[in-house]
Amino acid sequence: MSFKSNKIDEVLKKKQLTWYWLFQHTTIGKTTIYDIRKGANKHVEFETMEKIADALDVSLDEFRTKK
Repeated sequence: MSFKSNKIDEVLKKKQLTWYWLFQHTTIGKTTIYDIRKGANKHVEFETMEKIADALDVSLDEFRTKK
């Protein structure tokens, strides 16, 4: 799935949450969270994005980008 990490940033800020909170509330590893945050991984596995969306209580559509 192609996305931009700033979309996750927007949701986190809107909900007054942090990337650390996201790490604590998912089973996603610290390295993966760090890579997503820094934009090092532009194509994240669907399952990972699903976990993020579930933790933030948003639709996966929130994170979609057009190719």
